[in-house]
Amino acid sequence: MLAILVPLTGYLIVDHYGRNVVPIPRYYIPDSVNTVVKDGKTRYDTVFHTVKDITLTNQMGNKVQLKDLPGKVILVNFFFTSCPGICPKLMSNLEKIQQAYVKNDTLLQLLSFTVDPERDSSEQLRAYGNKHNINPDNWWLLTGAKKDIYDWARNEVFVSVTQGDGGPDDFIHTEKLVLLDKDHHIRGYYDGLDSNAIRQCANDIAILHLEKDKHRPGLLKRLFSGTEE
Repeated sequence: MLAILVPLTGYLIVDHYGRNVVPIPRYYIPDSVNTVVKDGKTRYDTVFHTVKDITLTNQMGNKVQLKDLPGKVILVNFFFTSCPGICPKLMSNLEKIQQAYVKNDTLLQLLSFTVDPERDSSEQLRAYGNKHNINPDNWWLLTGAKKDIYDWARNEVFVSVTQGDGGPDDFIHTEKLVLLDKDHHIRGYYDGLDSNAIRQCANDIAILHLEKDKHRPGLLKRLFSGTEE
């Protein structure tokens, strides 16, 4: 229940009172540092990792990419439909986050990548989604070539410290959730099995939305001008 109430309440409070003072989720994974000299002073500008796009198939059988989600905050996890261990609780916690933003479905997109794509076809994923009331509009269950998924998991969102080639004996199993902003920078890692981490993740999603719209009028001005959605 808290996972549902906290982000929406926090969103309204932060939006009106504290846009410039709320702690913003930090950037992860620096790629390089640029040196800028201005007025005789040297400044260092860190360039953070931008997650590369990937083309996969969702539970509806559609080919999809990250670029199909402009302006959305993205929450990523890895699972497989026959998982008897951590996946049921992990996916249940993600359902709470989905419900928290059910009336703001243009804000957040959940992406669940199967780590067992040989068994998890789009049909299998669709059946799983129907069983768990997953809305395919804002929560994609994704399958594709194992090598592509495992390479993306290791080298784009960095959820595994083990090495592998995506072959038959390679396996990634993680409880991590990865939060991407609208520009596909990594802005958070969370333990998907921990209720406090889930609550923090839900709040950070709302804050990233405010960061995206930081130049718009405040809440009261939007209400009185009739521009509030």
